[in-house]
Amino acid sequence: MRRYGKTLCRFWGVSVAAEMEYRANFVISCLTTVLTLGGALFTVGLLFQNGHTPGGYSWPAALTVLGVYTLLDGLQQTLLAPNRAALTEHVRSGTLDFVLLKPMHAQFWLSLRRFSPWGLTDVAGGLALVAYAGWCLGVSPRAALTGGVAVLLGGVILYAVGFLLATLTIWFVKLYNITIAMSALLEAGRYPIQAYPAVYRAFFTAVLPVAFMTSVPAAALRGEAGVWWLVGLAAVSGATFGASCLFWRFALRFYTSASS
Repeated sequence: MRRYGKTLCRFWGVSVAAEMEYRANFVISCLTTVLTLGGALFTVGLLFQNGHTPGGYSWPAALTVLGVYTLLDGLQQTLLAPNRAALTEHVRSGTLDFVLLKPMHAQFWLSLRRFSPWGLTDVAGGLALVAYAGWCLGVSPRAALTGGVAVLLGGVILYAVGFLLATLTIWFVKLYNITIAMSALLEAGRYPIQAYPAVYRAFFTAVLPVAFMTSVPAAALRGEAGVWWLVGLAAVSGATFGASCLFWRFALRFYTSASS
């Protein structure tokens, strides 16, 4: 574990050094975050016009969901999306051979090799929204801690689903729209799951685990998530992560190296 930790620090150090060549990206990233958050707040605010409370949510409660969504979106931009794109490129160009030959777990290397700091502005914006909403709701430290763990589990689900889709490039090399698909999937979690019609709620809970990525962690942050919801979150997180690892090993059986 110590060796992997040192390697990860070197990976990210090199990535940040490379990204710092384009420092104007930081200003652009900040502006994008402000505009995106402003648009999202305006859209969510429309749902609360004329005293309407979608799904029985209050304004601060809805902000917790939006904050968790923004935080996970920042995580996706910072870590998940760059590495998914790199995986598809490795398969397309045949350089996955060199990754598989390295004395390191291939999934670890492919999942964490790249780090883009420009998504950290979204992470900061999400944390600020969650902190403000928690202050308005009077969230206890215990609920905040539970919610923090729940958000991490939601991030694991987001990673696992994305890696599952990226693994499909073993068979479908020109699968370039994975990032778009993942952004659309996460986009559905921007709003409280209870605000959707019953059919959509069932779909985003039982079929695509969108509710477990945003709404359930947000409820945990507010101290409103029941025990069974938290157990379900942990189960879905473990199941999707395990499935991504097993599916990766299965897919490698069908990988034809560039030298074949």
